[in-house]
Amino acid sequence: MKYYFNLQIVNAPGNSYFGKVILFIIVSTTCFLALKAVLPNRLFPEQVTVTENILVDSMMINAINDTMDIAESNPVAAPDSVHAEEVSIDPSIEGDGYQNLERFYAKLHKLEKEKSGTVRIGYFGDSMNDGDFIVQDVRSEFQENYGGRGVGFVAISSLSALSRGSISHQYSKNWTVQSFLKVKKPTRPFGIDGQVFFAKDPNQTYWVKYKAQSQKYSTDLNNPVLFYGRSHNEHAYVSVKANKDSVLNKLLTPNNLLNTLCLTSHDVKSLQVDFHKTDSIPVYGFNFDDGKGVHVDNFSMRGNSGLPLSILNPALMNAFDRVLNYDLIILQYGANVLGYGSLNYNWYEKSMTIVVANLRQCFPNADILIISTADKASKTDQIMQTDPAVIPLANAQRNYARKTGCGYISLYNLMGGNGSMVKWVDEYKMAGKDYTHFNMAGSRKIAKLIYGEINKGYAKYKTKQE
Repeated sequence: MKYYFNLQIVNAPGNSYFGKVILFIIVSTTCFLALKAVLPNRLFPEQVTVTENILVDSMMINAINDTMDIAESNPVAAPDSVHAEEVSIDPSIEGDGYQNLERFYAKLHKLEKEKSGTVRIGYFGDSMNDGDFIVQDVRSEFQENYGGRGVGFVAISSLSALSRGSISHQYSKNWTVQSFLKVKKPTRPFGIDGQVFFAKDPNQTYWVKYKAQSQKYSTDLNNPVLFYGRSHNEHAYVSVKANKDSVLNKLLTPNNLLNTLCLTSHDVKSLQVDFHKTDSIPVYGFNFDDGKGVHVDNFSMRGNSGLPLSILNPALMNAFDRVLNYDLIILQYGANVLGYGSLNYNWYEKSMTIVVANLRQCFPNADILIISTADKASKTDQIMQTDPAVIPLANAQRNYARKTGCGYISLYNLMGGNGSMVKWVDEYKMAGKDYTHFNMAGSRKIAKLIYGEINKGYAKYKTKQE
């Protein structure tokens, strides 16, 4: 039939161009109506899916899809969080929110006055902090002013290992890893960074190598300590080579929910650890710090929305906390939450409220600081400008900070507000052409801005004390 109509269009005597167009539309409509019965209801599903080459945590996908299902069944859904401005207390730490960090500021004040003790910060983030970006400079700012050396906690493996400048990190490729981005029920509880590692084949050697770099205050691997979990394995051991010293074997005794092993009695420049017969033992990572001043651990993970923090195991986190003693937990998320077609972030506000409740069980002595999404630009009417989802998401983050009694920093406002990412990319050359992520220079600038806001709250705290 298609051939017949094409013949009519081309050869019909006296046919006008307009007549040919009309005839083509009639034929196309007829074909579509004939095929409609066999086509799926939607050629492009509304639900968000994950492909192998895009890393997005499964909990966020489920939350978004649940929200879509609710919206379809109930058109009168909750109001857009962009309109939720009925805040009674300003959670920003330069406003009223500094009071939500008083325990942290008290520890910092004691360290400043007495020049003794430690303060520890756990910095949870996403691809914005990949490769220790932003975090390494926040760490340096604290250590410059309050003392402390070392990069803190480092996992067994990392997607950003090759791009991390604060420490050289290599590892064998045979490790089995479970991440809370993809697995809800791990074989053993996730470690503090949301991962757990296994050396499953007792006939293979599994190894990691670390080497200190030139990052300020992290020029040594300070006091290397291994963290690992519980098992009935009585035959496991590690071989430790520090600097160019001879290899030293150390037995693992996995009797407790969390176990530690001091690997050397002194600071080193390089460290290689080989794992032998460690099948069934959950391995979590290493810590490098000098036990003085301020230490900042980077727990960033690409694709993380923040929601998986709700499934961290409080008992294991309490065990980590007893060793590391956290005073402040920082949450910097947003890049992976933007861009899913909705300006309603009530689902995120509600879910992150649950996250904060779990973190308070995990780290009962720590205050919590929320850092909002940065500005992100997208093309609208052929012009790069602030994505319409940025302000609703930032408002949702501010709302859950207020509701949960957390401190809050608006990174969106700090970097200049509306249209600022375009300037950071095109004028300042401090962000990438994806108009989302900062480059090294931009990350350093953002770190100074964040540290400056924390200091503003600290100044208010000291004034109140006086």
